[in-house]
Amino acid sequence: MLQVENLSFVYHPGSFGEIQALDRIDLSLGDAEFAAVIGSNGAGKTTLFNLIAGVLPVQTGRIAIDGIEVNRLAEYRRAAGVGRVFQDPRLGTAAQMTIAENLTLAELRGQPLKLKMGVTARRKAAFQELVAPLGLGLERRLDERVASLSGGQRQALTLLVATLTRPKILLLDEHTAALDPATAIKILDLTRSVVSEKRLTTLMITHNMQLALDFGSRLLMMDQGKIVLDLSAAQKSGMAVQDLVNLFQEVKHERLTSDELLLT
Repeated sequence: MLQVENLSFVYHPGSFGEIQALDRIDLSLGDAEFAAVIGSNGAGKTTLFNLIAGVLPVQTGRIAIDGIEVNRLAEYRRAAGVGRVFQDPRLGTAAQMTIAENLTLAELRGQPLKLKMGVTARRKAAFQELVAPLGLGLERRLDERVASLSGGQRQALTLLVATLTRPKILLLDEHTAALDPATAIKILDLTRSVVSEKRLTTLMITHNMQLALDFGSRLLMMDQGKIVLDLSAAQKSGMAVQDLVNLFQEVKHERLTSDELLLT
């Protein structure tokens, strides 16, 4: 479903501030595979996401989604196939539009503009069925602006918006980091349910190593623009956070002297 080959990216190439953000990354994700991605700040995680989503242009290497090379496709051309949820709940939805209007736009993503984009009675009924299981009362607030929602409600809506039409790839960019612990658990439960039900191929950045061990079928650890660990579900099963730290130390041949390296 996702094929990344020899992918490199340099910020400010040729200047004094040149930064090698990604260094010849190879990554393959199959259909419905769920990989958690961990690593310190500057490891290249968000740069990788931005390249997959089309926010940044590919400099070196190749990205293919569902067998189609997307190197030359602009971000808006990839939107129908790439869903993304950011750390900030304010991103991913239109604040001044209603819940129903946001869901309507998500439903029509990638379709010809000639289609009517109004919130029809049929759509409203479908949206009520969609959001009711969340237990957040959104089914009674479809005509309210998204700006009136709490952070947790908005992040739940963003996840639904990003996955409504079953994207080829779902990118979760620390999507629970800005939420309080109780709300984060609810969003993680929703994530697990949506990803499983729709069999979504998913990459999830997290700074929580325990979460990375508990979630998904693979665990990727990045460091200095490279993937330095790639663990299968069987390999990470039964591992504790300290086991993961020890394994990283073995790969890097250096001792971790600060939790800040992995931001546990």
